[in-house]
Amino acid sequence: GRAAPLVCGVHNVCRLLTHRAHGFYARDAGVAHRKNLGLLRKIMCQESTKFKNVWTTHSASPIAYERGRIYMDNYQCCISSIAQEPRILYQKSKCAKSEKIEDALLLECPLGEMLPSPSDYKASLIVLTVQNWLLRLSADSGEVLEKVYLAGSCCKFFRYLSWDTPQEVMIVKSAQNKLPAAARQAGIQQTVLFYLAVFQVLPLSFIGMLEINKKIFGNSVTDVAVSNGILIVMYSMGLVRLYNFKAILEQFMEQPFDLGQEFNWNGQVGIVGKYPFGLPCNIKITDTPPLLFEASSLENAFQIGGYPWHYIITPNKKKHKGVFHICSLKDNALAKNGIQEMKCCSLEPDWIYFHPDMSGRIIHVGPNLIKVLKLKEVKNHADQMEIAEDFTIVANRENCVNNSVTVTASGRVVKKRFTSLDDDPEQETFKIVDYEDELDLLSTVAVTQIGADGRAHLDFHCNEHGILLKSIPLKESWDVTYSHEVYFDKDLVLHIEQKPNRRFSCHVYQMVCDTARDDD
Repeated sequence: GRAAPLVCGVHNVCRLLTHRAHGFYARDAGVAHRKNLGLLRKIMCQESTKFKNVWTTHSASPIAYERGRIYMDNYQCCISSIAQEPRILYQKSKCAKSEKIEDALLLECPLGEMLPSPSDYKASLIVLTVQNWLLRLSADSGEVLEKVYLAGSCCKFFRYLSWDTPQEVMIVKSAQNKLPAAARQAGIQQTVLFYLAVFQVLPLSFIGMLEINKKIFGNSVTDVAVSNGILIVMYSMGLVRLYNFKAILEQFMEQPFDLGQEFNWNGQVGIVGKYPFGLPCNIKITDTPPLLFEASSLENAFQIGGYPWHYIITPNKKKHKGVFHICSLKDNALAKNGIQEMKCCSLEPDWIYFHPDMSGRIIHVGPNLIKVLKLKEVKNHADQMEIAEDFTIVANRENCVNNSVTVTASGRVVKKRFTSLDDDPEQETFKIVDYEDELDLLSTVAVTQIGADGRAHLDFHCNEHGILLKSIPLKESWDVTYSHEVYFDKDLVLHIEQKPNRRFSCHVYQMVCDTARDDD
């Protein structure tokens, strides 16, 4: 066939490959999708476009949201939020306490791969039950597609699901093993702290199970996590150590097993993933793995990101709470202007993290200020990086006057004995900052206490420059003493709140075009 013409006169192979990855070819399906999202963003940010509260529900149990689906009653009820008005996708009968779901992950079909079952091409929900069952459910019907028994109740209580590699490798983590008080008093030693089971997903396959043991990693281990091929071990004194998780699997794997395979392991005969045997612990770490990196940070707070790679820590002393150091991962050198501190006086601390848009920028959020920072080379020093301000977003406190000295109408001078906090509920305060990747918008939730009620609004900002594009007032009152979650998903806004006595509410807003007949 005839070769396709070069795109936009580009003659560089690397640039052509980059254009292809971004979907810049006219006949590429990605072009239409990107154009549609661009149109949606423009429509959504128009002044005439409103977000209308179309549905509200209440529950005695926590409410969860995943990709257009609202889950209630411990995942027994699934409601689609995509329709004009939310509708029930499935409703199961109330489950027994022994079938209670501890954690869940949404599993979506990978693009361009051949899968063994037609059901694998549709979204599914992986759930972990209190009795150590791992189930894969249809996201639309709740039907059980696969089930794996993890372990007998005598030794392992699995409680947490997480991604090592999103939508590819999943980690199932146990609760921390703790001996009863009587056993500790009798001098019995517990050396195994956690169990980690590792799975490849779609098709669901067992990679291995391993122990996190005091004899290998030390007595003061408090928690472990796995992310992007790195085993992260946290210690009580604030130390964080990183190990190559993939190398651990390869080096200490005693024998691989497949789900459904008959096995004879340590005197036990059974079938992998079936009751009552569960999964064999086939990865035995017999020696301390090579250490990749370690750092000491207050409350084990540690993040890696940016380009070139940097990490963020707080010096491991309580007096440094709210002070963040940004250092090079290569040589631990502190970046120029790498000490970031809001110097705010507030009940809730400020927080900092690498921007999820993969730009390498950093978001630092305080009560009344959001700073988006960037890494750049120091002029005339290519090997040194500095932290520079990209843009800021400031809370609207124009009408707030906080004078320590006031004069009454009679002329009497009154001095305040205290200064208001920076997150005083009567002043507009940032509570949530998030990023909508498909529309490339930075969203913020700011709250102001007005009398007995708190009023919140969701704002959309240009992710590149921070310019305010849209503000959406939330109709319901916002109680700052309870937890809140706000999801912004294309043309949908969803607010989940906890109320007194463990009551939960869910408010759904959908984008509508304003007309003369509809003031909402």
